[in-house]
Amino acid sequence: MKALFAAAALLAAGLASAQMTPVGLWKTIDDDGRTEKSLVRISEAGGLLSGKVERVLDPKSKPDDVCEQCSDERKDKPIVGLTIIRNAKKSGDDTWEGGDITDPNNGKVYRLRLKPLDGGKRLEVRGYIGPFFRNQQWLRAE
Repeated sequence: MKALFAAAALLAAGLASAQMTPVGLWKTIDDDGRTEKSLVRISEAGGLLSGKVERVLDPKSKPDDVCEQCSDERKDKPIVGLTIIRNAKKSGDDTWEGGDITDPNNGKVYRLRLKPLDGGKRLEVRGYIGPFFRNQQWLRAE
């Protein structure tokens, strides 16, 4: 019986720590803190994070919208399926940095910092251009 409780405790601890990562599906919330914009899936490969738009939730957007303002290889590519987070790597106990994030609405590319909050239920997403930054708080969708 003790072994069963110990195994359950280890499993619960493992699941809790697994949530303190940006990896997973996130509901993006605009800078206003209320408007749901999209679902982004963040994945890890080789220690680097990337994130793709899986679904657009903003009623003002059309399903076939493209990144008209992007200035790199993503220019005129569909928003759904677009990689907006690239090359973030773990830089501390609960922070990922060093990559970039693209705003598909205006094509701007920002330096990136990701930090899970509230046991991994929310994700602080900070994008920097020089000394200026934008913060968003995304919600875990799965």
